[in-house]
Amino acid sequence: MDSVQQLPTMVLRPYQAMCLVCAFGEHEAGPTDGPLADALAKIREHPDRPVALQCNAGDLYVYQHPGTNADTPEGAEFNRKRDLDILVKLDLAPGSVLPARTLLKRLLLTVTTTAGICGYDTVTGDAWRGCPKAKTGCYEKGRDKGIDAIIPPRTKPEMDRDKTKAVQAMERADAITIRPHILVCAVAQYGGGTRPPYPPDNLPEMLQLILKKPDTPITLAHGADWMMCAPCPSRVDELNGCICGKIASGGLYNELKDLNVLQRLGLTYGTTMPARKLYKLIFDRIPSVVGVCAFQGDIPAHSVWRDGCGVNPSPCPGYAKGRKQLLELLS
Repeated sequence: MDSVQQLPTMVLRPYQAMCLVCAFGEHEAGPTDGPLADALAKIREHPDRPVALQCNAGDLYVYQHPGTNADTPEGAEFNRKRDLDILVKLDLAPGSVLPARTLLKRLLLTVTTTAGICGYDTVTGDAWRGCPKAKTGCYEKGRDKGIDAIIPPRTKPEMDRDKTKAVQAMERADAITIRPHILVCAVAQYGGGTRPPYPPDNLPEMLQLILKKPDTPITLAHGADWMMCAPCPSRVDELNGCICGKIASGGLYNELKDLNVLQRLGLTYGTTMPARKLYKLIFDRIPSVVGVCAFQGDIPAHSVWRDGCGVNPSPCPGYAKGRKQLLELLS
């Protein structure tokens, strides 16, 4: 299978992304023919393939002009304004490229209605009558269905199967492979009372294993490594990556959290060390998740740097409790 990184960038007009959502409000199956059906097929084949939002913006952005061949019958000016209005909502520049899934999540988060985008309360002239579907509620209905209508989620049987295989592999492995920041997550889960079996990931099983065998080697791996993340509903198998649930980050902040942890510990990917020694280093150098996993500052909900961790004034109380408990157990 081709990797997503090697796929050519798919081009969409901003309005076409909205029309795709609208089609799911109009028909249960979404678009069934034409350019939108072709776009849907490509996205479902590789949900995280790169998508460029191109439009006729003018000025300094003429380098990415797609022309007017894909314009809808409402006219050039309407199409031009609609595309730019959508980009304003998305807080993106013409020509921006994002993974398809991230783009669609961002759209669902930020564009809640067609009002003032696809149609207007007052029609000032024939060129500004807008899309005939603008006031049908189709877009809003499609949006209510969420990202799962466009990109079907992982199935429970698939996740259950992968969990069983990954836990068995972990128990037999010479070393447990794990991405750095979820070593911290495991502590927070433990402090919050999470114990095996835990369907979304294998962190409680990992802690159970190393509490029995504290010198079990752990290798710091890049990405959403299969051994820990196999059953996660947000894992993308072909990328060894994480899509972070409903947040439109595309897993980007997970990458930074991993590097934050490595920097604090003075380690690099590929490092292997006994679990007890590694966790002693974590507890010594990461007394709090602030500035490591918990971001600081006001980050918009649609930002690719938004993350579910640390949004509260006192982030991750489970970590402090779990750290205290595991310090005693692993000493």
